[in-house]
Amino acid sequence: MIHHRRRSRAVALALAALALTAQAPAPRPAPPAPVEMWVPKKTPYAAYDAPNRPWWKLADVRALHRGAADWSQPIVRNRDLVADWHQQAPGKRTAAVAYADNRTAIIVWEGQLRVAVEGQAPFVAGKGFEIDVPLRVPFTLETVGDRPALWFEIHAASDLPLYPAVAERPRDAPGFRYERRLVSGGAGAPDATHPLYLDYFKDVVEGGARATAFVATQHLFVNNIRGRATPTPPASNLGHFHVGYDEFWFVMEGNVDLQIEGEPLIRGASPGDVLIAKQGRWHRASFGGPEGQMGTRVAVNPYPQGLHGYSVESRGRQ
Repeated sequence: MIHHRRRSRAVALALAALALTAQAPAPRPAPPAPVEMWVPKKTPYAAYDAPNRPWWKLADVRALHRGAADWSQPIVRNRDLVADWHQQAPGKRTAAVAYADNRTAIIVWEGQLRVAVEGQAPFVAGKGFEIDVPLRVPFTLETVGDRPALWFEIHAASDLPLYPAVAERPRDAPGFRYERRLVSGGAGAPDATHPLYLDYFKDVVEGGARATAFVATQHLFVNNIRGRATPTPPASNLGHFHVGYDEFWFVMEGNVDLQIEGEPLIRGASPGDVLIAKQGRWHRASFGGPEGQMGTRVAVNPYPQGLHGYSVESRGRQ
């Protein structure tokens, strides 16, 4: 009897330990050590062609559309990605639309949107919601409440909208004619790695969840980076550059300082602002503001494992 009790207790303790282990978050794998190589740096570095600019202040975007209830403003245009601000008046709804080969990322910033993604339960998204719409799935965005809805929307540059066959034939796009055809490949769906949405301020800022990548697929990487304000590093700290693509950041929380090669130092970019570093330019981002203030920048580029080129002198500080 005593032996049986001891064995039962040992089994119970083992199961309890196993349960605690299962509940503990998996540690982040250590990044691989950088290696020294000859790395091609675009020379001269890429210029800022419209509508791209180093710092798109949200206040400047609003000023461009003062008095308008419905508007869109192009913000990012590069070989890989496009991103725009959209505002929609109360009671209005976007047309049902899908995208062929890549996910759509949306950050809701003001008002409320009723998000209807085919095959999923509709939900209402407010400020700070990050939405990840799977490929080839029609969705609509309807403004609810008595305020306009404002959101930031990101697509792969190669994607043109698809429309359900029940809709009227859409206008042709430059260089493309819309034809009624069968579509292969099937539709995407949310999964454990890519949930349909994240309520960032509730789940991360207030709830303590870890800020991490929200979309991580080839052609679209949307990565939440959160940290405390620190003194701006010296100009001698170049940061890094990217060989083959541009990168941009949406300021979600706090303030961001950004040093970009060839541009004046950006200090105190505010929530809702968008910062862009063109291909081949050294850049280094840090969180500004009062000591200890938390900040979040949402880094966006086309490659989850994109190459970062650092100076040899920075060895050990990446």
